[in-house]
Amino acid sequence: MTKYVFVTGGVVSGLGKGITASSIALLLKSRGYKVFMQKFDPYMNVDPGTMNPIQHGEVFVTYDGCETDLDLGHYERFIDEELNYTSNITNGKIYSSVIEKERRGDYLGATVQMIPHITNEIKHKVYEAGASTGADIVITEIGGTVGDIESQTMLEALRQIQYEKKAEDTFFVHCTLVPYIYGSNELKTKPTQNSVRDLRNLGIRPDALVCRVPFPTTEAIKKKLSLFCSVSEENVIDSVDVTNIYEIPLNYHAQHIDEIILKHFALPIKKANLKDWEDLVQTVNNLKDEVEIALVGKYVELHDAYISVAESLAHAGYKYKVKVKINWVNSEDLEKESVNLKEVFKNSKGILVPGGFGTRGIEGKIKAITYARENKIPFLGICLGMQLAVVEFARNVLGYEDATSTEFNTISKHPIIDLMADQKSISNMGGTLRLGNYECTLLKDTLTRKIYGKDKILERHRHRYEFNNIYREELEQNGLIVSGINETNNLVEIVELKNHPFFVGCQFHPEFKSRPTRPHPLFDAFVKASIK
Repeated sequence: MTKYVFVTGGVVSGLGKGITASSIALLLKSRGYKVFMQKFDPYMNVDPGTMNPIQHGEVFVTYDGCETDLDLGHYERFIDEELNYTSNITNGKIYSSVIEKERRGDYLGATVQMIPHITNEIKHKVYEAGASTGADIVITEIGGTVGDIESQTMLEALRQIQYEKKAEDTFFVHCTLVPYIYGSNELKTKPTQNSVRDLRNLGIRPDALVCRVPFPTTEAIKKKLSLFCSVSEENVIDSVDVTNIYEIPLNYHAQHIDEIILKHFALPIKKANLKDWEDLVQTVNNLKDEVEIALVGKYVELHDAYISVAESLAHAGYKYKVKVKINWVNSEDLEKESVNLKEVFKNSKGILVPGGFGTRGIEGKIKAITYARENKIPFLGICLGMQLAVVEFARNVLGYEDATSTEFNTISKHPIIDLMADQKSISNMGGTLRLGNYECTLLKDTLTRKIYGKDKILERHRHRYEFNNIYREELEQNGLIVSGINETNNLVEIVELKNHPFFVGCQFHPEFKSRPTRPHPLFDAFVKASIK
């Protein structure tokens, strides 16, 4: 029977609930249990696919094409498991599903209410995650903080689950803040006490507290929290500030949170195998050399907009015992006449242009690609970055000055990037991109085939516009190499250049499949070329 761990947050947002949930899942997996993870987000969007990255950070995509919160990227990177459509649930999804059922008449004329109809739908999503994956333990994070109006129905559903299941089937972890007050030089427990009181007023009793603190708490603090929050003293866990987030699971392990949970579940406490993770922490903490790579995007003021890309660069750096320093370059700044590209990229040993949507900053990205191509600087273009690499080649090698994508100019005479025929009739924005895993065949005697070491690959996509095959032959005759294609739809997936240290563009998002202990092949090769 599936067991359920629920992770809630209190006092303030941004305490690291996602990392806490991921760390717990990693520890339980290290003891031989099959784990699965979920994120419940209380906003009314059906998914984050139409949200501005400046507001919400990157959109992570699962293998089955679900557009999700960026926390799912942390989940997959920590537990090295592929998540699916049951992993990210929003209020928008819940309400849409209930309204659709009401319109069909599924409720047999009943008055549709928050309780039981909305809460039943939420509970169904929790139970579905366990049933669809066969997981021993499902770890579910609830977005926001206790007290938010938006998340009250979610917490009510969890209250019902707590009493529907046996006591040993659910475990509630409450993440909270214990602030240090300068002047009095004390850690203050009152915010945590108030947060737990709010949670208990909703009918939920936390089984463990994870307290974000600047340094380890004393026994006296733990006793006080235990007394006022009705939580066993040993279940008060310190979440100490760290510079290396990969230390967090080991910190929790040292405080026996995984044993505490397994004892509660009455499950065997198998020996933990954390050697790979311990080796990773040792590597990250002892990086001495550094390589700078420029990331050219239009959302660079919020690094979370490119969190998976940044993490993937770091993963490749770990393999070569090198810290990857990112030079965050605003593509709009490169469009200014006064900009000196040589100065902007003077210390950058590689240039990466990631995915994106819309016309803003496009010409700046193209200038960066030209600079990388002409100056033999290793280049990796992802999604839009790949498309713009093809546009840049058409403009500056083929001489088509107006070459572009119809995303930016629908009347261009040379639409190098264009919509597929079946995309032209789509009017809705949400959920209508080419999403999730698609197969790609790698052509022989190409750099990409050598990098992957196999003929067929599966990669995750999130885009609408495609390489226009009308121009393929002409581009190839002039030196552009098409090295990867989706044979089912005859779509170009990967391009590269000869006589260049490393110049690769891919239509998919390799960053979604990179792991701290196993970097993605393209990032591996790109960082290796940049170091060289």
